[in-house]
Order: sequence, then structure tokens, then C-alpha cells
Amino acid sequence: MSGSGAPIDRRGLEAALRPFGTSRLLPAEAYTSRDVLEWDKRRLFEAAWTCVGTEEGLKGPGDQKAVRVGGDGIVLVRGGDGVLRGFYNSCRHRAHEVLAPGECRKSLSIRCPYHGWTYDLDGTLAPSVVRQHAAGFDREAEGLVPARVGVWRGFVFVNATGDAPTLAEWTHDLDGRVAPYEPERLRMAAQHVYEIPANWKLVVENYHECYHCPRIHPELCRVTPPDSGRNLEGRAWVGGTMDLAEGATTMSLDGQSRGVVLPKLSVEQRRQVHYIGLLPNLLLSLHPDYVMTHRLEPLETSLTRIECQWLFPPEALADPGFDPAYAVEFWDLTNRQDWHAVESVQRGVESRGYRPGTLTPREDAVYAFVTRIAHAYVEGSIPLGRS
Repeated sequence: MSGSGAPIDRRGLEAALRPFGTSRLLPAEAYTSRDVLEWDKRRLFEAAWTCVGTEEGLKGPGDQKAVRVGGDGIVLVRGGDGVLRGFYNSCRHRAHEVLAPGECRKSLSIRCPYHGWTYDLDGTLAPSVVRQHAAGFDREAEGLVPARVGVWRGFVFVNATGDAPTLAEWTHDLDGRVAPYEPERLRMAAQHVYEIPANWKLVVENYHECYHCPRIHPELCRVTPPDSGRNLEGRAWVGGTMDLAEGATTMSLDGQSRGVVLPKLSVEQRRQVHYIGLLPNLLLSLHPDYVMTHRLEPLETSLTRIECQWLFPPEALADPGFDPAYAVEFWDLTNRQDWHAVESVQRGVESRGYRPGTLTPREDAVYAFVTRIAHAYVEGSIPLGRS
């Protein structure tokens, strides 16, 4: 393909974009081509609002964290004025990273470890560096280059290219659905990090359907009927709901909560679990008593890093006897069942016998995600749905 589109044969994308019921899944190269993966990083991650985590660990002046967005490095810094800023992770002297990828630090300055160039928390080069230069050196022009950063409901997002719509536009029709769960108020009680030998898109496709649940998730099916709820689609997200089984109060191995019901939920929301995929990389699972997140980072064509966090209300964490294991054990088991299946799918799409398959009526959310990706591969960027 030419222009800004992905390096995928157009005919395979046209088949994916047919009307639901007649369409096909994406061609093999969407999951196996290194060129496509690099395109994903540039056009689906760097050019969108990509989630890099929550504000935890970034709330005090001098809190710093280095993250990766696609192929670019970003340093997040909380200033003395309380503003969270982002800078490209490249010292203005010799381009050494000012923080190593993944590194967290608390300091009232940003210091490059290579030659000691130091910056204030707003990215301005420190006056001490001027003394090392010839007369006329312009300190004001040598600060760290700012990157576009935003916060929504306690989640931190980066738009590395700087040209996406505003974060408010990206999330605005989702905000009302998420607001009653108050994720910005919740605190992380547990985290698991997985590395899955599968393409990141296969992980998302699996997340968006429960057609597979009766065959690989017996524990899940006991606490929520796999054919319950309905699927939804919004501006930059795809998702749906599932209902809790009679007698169940949350998603746990016995269906019972050991926590606190989130106080602003309606009667209906207390009987549901919401599953939302905010493009490109944040999966939000909203429960009556906790929020679980999966944050995806593509590493290779067949390797995805998944950071899974369990967020609970502070009143639950204040109980000395509180233990998040009831939620963590359930979803770690379910996650591993999913990862086993997705790894098998990856091997299948790498087979010479792979032909893009069809979708059943129960996989309309998969269709919504796949068509978003196919449109992006044709048009050059993630298309936003109607608000």
C-alpha cells in the first residue's frame, strides 16, 4: 500500500470491512509482520492517546517516571506547581536518556546521568550548566522538549506525535459511563505483569467476546452468564456489559465480595460488569467493588507486555483485614486461561494454513474492534466513532 496506510494488501482489509456477518478477520500480516508492528507503534500508539499507567507514584512534586510510547521515550514529571508534564527522554546535550526506561525517581531536578546536565521540573536548563559554555550560550533555548500529556480519571495518557484530538475529545462519550466508578479515587492493591507470546491485537480481540467462555472459563461462567449483557461502541472505545449470576455480588471464585461496593453505582451497575477497550491499549473492567485494568505494550510481533492492576476504594484498603486476593486470584486464573488460548491463536495465524475467519453474531464487539483497526490501516490513523 502507498501513502500513510499500513503495509498490508488492500484486498484483505476490504474483506475485514464488509458488513457484519459477511466480513473476515484481519489478514495474517496484521499479526505477524514486523513492518506492520512498526506501523502500529507509529500510527496506532504514538499518534493516539496511549495510556502509560495511573497517577500513582506521580502525585508529589519531583515525582518522575520514564515510559515508552510506541518507539518513543517520555519522562513524566510532577512540577512544584502540581502540574504533571511530559518531556521527550532525550538530553539536549548528547541525547542520553535522562531516566532509564521504566525508572522512577523523586528529585527536585531532572539530571542526565551522562554528563550531569540538570533541568528544573518545568524542563528549563539549570543555570549551573551555563558556566560550562562559551559566552552567548542561550540557556532558555536548551530546555527539554515538551511532550503532550493528559490525565483522565486518574489515568495518564501521552500523545507522542502531538497531533491527536484533545484527550477530552478522545474520552468524552466514555466519561459518563466510567464516572460512577471513580477510578481516580481508587488505589492499586495488586499488580501482575505478564509477557504473552502473541500479537497485541489478538489479546484485545479475545477480551471483546465471551463466545469462548464456556469452553475455557468454567469459573467465570459460574458467576456470570456468558451470553448476558450487550455490546456497545463509542468514539474511541469498544465494550459491553455482562450480568452477575443470581447470588453473585462480584467476579470472584465464589462470586462473593470481600471488599466495599463503590458508593456511586446505580442498582443496575451493582449487578453488572463493564468491559471497555479504550483504543489503543487500555482495557477497563469495571466491577461493583473494584476496577481491573490491562495496559498493553507491543514488544514484538508475537510478544505483548500486559500490566494488570486491581484498584480498590480507600475505605476497603483502610480495613486491617482487607485482602484483595478474592479478585486477584480469580482474574489471574482467568487471564492465564486467556493467554494460553491467545498464544495458540498466534501460532495458528503464523501457519501456512491460516485464512481469515468469519465472525458469529455473538462477536459483534470483535467486529467493531477489527473494523477500527482495518480502517486505520487504510486511512492512516484510528478513526473515531460517532459521539
